[in-house]
Amino acid sequence: MGETLKLTSQYDGFELAAWHAPHQDARRGGLLLIQEIFGVTDHIRELADGFAADGYEVIAPSFYDRLEPGFEAAYDQESIQKGVQYSTATPWDQVAGDCQAAIDQLKTRGPVFVAGYCWGGAATWLAACRCDGVTAASSFYGRRISELKDETPRCPTILHFGKSDASIPMDRVEEIRALHADLPIYLYDAGHGFFSDRRTDYDADSARLARLRTLQLFHRTVTRRSED
Repeated sequence: MGETLKLTSQYDGFELAAWHAPHQDARRGGLLLIQEIFGVTDHIRELADGFAADGYEVIAPSFYDRLEPGFEAAYDQESIQKGVQYSTATPWDQVAGDCQAAIDQLKTRGPVFVAGYCWGGAATWLAACRCDGVTAASSFYGRRISELKDETPRCPTILHFGKSDASIPMDRVEEIRALHADLPIYLYDAGHGFFSDRRTDYDADSARLARLRTLQLFHRTVTRRSED
C-alpha cells in the first residue's frame, strides 16, 4: 500500500528517503514510525501498513541514509553489529532534525503521533522531548533513553519494556521512573523486541496489549484536546 517519498532534514538539509503509507478509511492522524537498528525493513513497512489500516497516515524515515542509503539489515550477528555501528554514528541532534521533517509533513493535516522500537524507542522519546507538533508518543524498549533521561517529554508519552530484557536492566527503567514519576511505564512478561514477529523474543500477547495501549493513548489524547 505504501510508497517512498523524500524528506528534507531540519538538521542539515539532507534529503533522506522515507516509507509513506497513506491512511485507509477515515483519517485519525499522522504517525511518525521510527525504525529499529535494522533500518526500514519489511517488518517496519508491515507495521506502517497496519497503522494505516487503523486510519493513520504513516511516515517511516530511513534515518541511516547518510551512512548507507536504503539500509536494511537481517537479524544475524553481523547485521546486528552493523546496525549498532550506524546507530551510534547517528547523533541525536540529527535524529531530531530528521524527525521534525516527517512531523512537518504530517502536522498540516491533523494531529501527529510517534511510535518507535529498539533504537527507535529512544528516538521516540527524543522526538517527544524536542520536536514541535507531537500530540502523543509511544516508545518500545528504548535502551538508549538512559542517555536522554534528563529531558522531559512535552506531550503525553508512554513507555513499554520487557521484564526479561537483558539489554535493559530494570534498574535503568527505575531510573527513568524516578525522574518522571507521572509518566506511564508498562512492563511485560517478555524480552527485548517482543513486538516484532521476526525476533526470537516475540510475544504475541504482549505485542497485542502494547499496541492496544498505544492506540488508546492516541485516541484519548485527541479526544481530550477536542474537549478543551
